[in-house]
Amino acid sequence: MGRKGALSMAHIAALLFGLTGIFGVLITASVEMITLGRALFAVLGLWLLLLWQGRRIEFRFTFKEWSILLLSGIFLTIHWLTFFIAVKVGGVAIATLGFATFPAFITLIDYLLFKEQVTSREWLLLLLTTVGLILVTPNFSFASSGTVGLLWGILSGFAFALLVVTNKRGAMGIDAVQIALWQNGIVVLLLLPFTLTQFQTLTSLNIFYLALLGILCTGVSHYLLVRSLAVLEARITGMIIALEPVYAILAAWWLFGSKPTLAMIAGAFLIIGAIFMVSQKREENK
Repeated sequence: MGRKGALSMAHIAALLFGLTGIFGVLITASVEMITLGRALFAVLGLWLLLLWQGRRIEFRFTFKEWSILLLSGIFLTIHWLTFFIAVKVGGVAIATLGFATFPAFITLIDYLLFKEQVTSREWLLLLLTTVGLILVTPNFSFASSGTVGLLWGILSGFAFALLVVTNKRGAMGIDAVQIALWQNGIVVLLLLPFTLTQFQTLTSLNIFYLALLGILCTGVSHYLLVRSLAVLEARITGMIIALEPVYAILAAWWLFGSKPTLAMIAGAFLIIGAIFMVSQKREENK
């Protein structure tokens, strides 16, 4: 695969990530059911990938590895639940921009919990993200669906940051496909008791959307991301994936007529710009 092919794969992955919020709007089901369905189809897709590769599901993990998988599965569950709540309450653009703050949370977690040194440049990233969120927020009122949706989106970003840090520090040495499969499996196990009575209410269209969400926006998107990283620098890939909110906002504008305000566009530029700087900084530190 050449560089152009890898760039195309990275952009398709970013687009598929961005479509997650679109499916959150299209699927007329509870956030628990959407999250369960996404995880269920992701497990199916990843299992088929293992079969295609001539491998099987791994069960032999140490107690520490099982603990890490369980903890990361819990964080993934919280991340998806809060993200889909943000979509339902505040809309695709607000939810996606709230979630896009996760690089800032990763920096804070590394600083507060693991005492990693934070440079003046990284503090600037946190400042840009904060200003961006202020611009994105319609008004500071808990009576506003936009404000509440943004808070849920930020919580989703925080949960995702915890997931990233957990994977980075605890899941080293475990195959990436196995990690993804078990994390999604844990999501299914956690939510199944709360959704058993909801299966009968799913329409065929909802099931179709859930399949697309789980297979395309989860399984295929992560596969394309990993493939692109085999050719591209991590900095370049990170910058492309940072375009996820742009794709999400454009898709919501096209499909639902959700035109972003000038303040939202300015806030998006600041947040996405901060993500670009994070990606560049990480590449320079390698």
